[in-house]
Amino acid sequence: MADTREAIVHASHLPMSVIIVGVGNADFTDMQILDGDDGILRSPKGEPVLRDIVQFVPFKDFKHVSASLLTTGTDVLDAYDTKFSNV
Repeated sequence: MADTREAIVHASHLPMSVIIVGVGNADFTDMQILDGDDGILRSPKGEPVLRDIVQFVPFKDFKHVSASLLTTGTDVLDAYDTKFSNV
C-alpha cells in the first residue's frame, strides 16, 4: 500500500487518471483511501497529491444499472469530464 500511495503521488504530476473498479465482496477500505474522497492522499513521506487522480467505484453500485445508462456515461466518467474541462 505504501508503494502504491507513493506511485499515485508521483503520478498526480502527470496527465493521467486512475479508475479502480472493486469487484466482489472484499474489503475495499484501502481502495477508498487511495480515492482520497475523505481527505488528501499523501505518500508515506507526507507529500500530498498535486491533484486527485484516483476514482474508486464498487461494481456492486452499478451492477443493476441498465445498459443504456452505461453506454451514455457514468458518474465516474462525468467526474473526470469536469476535471478535464477545468485544465
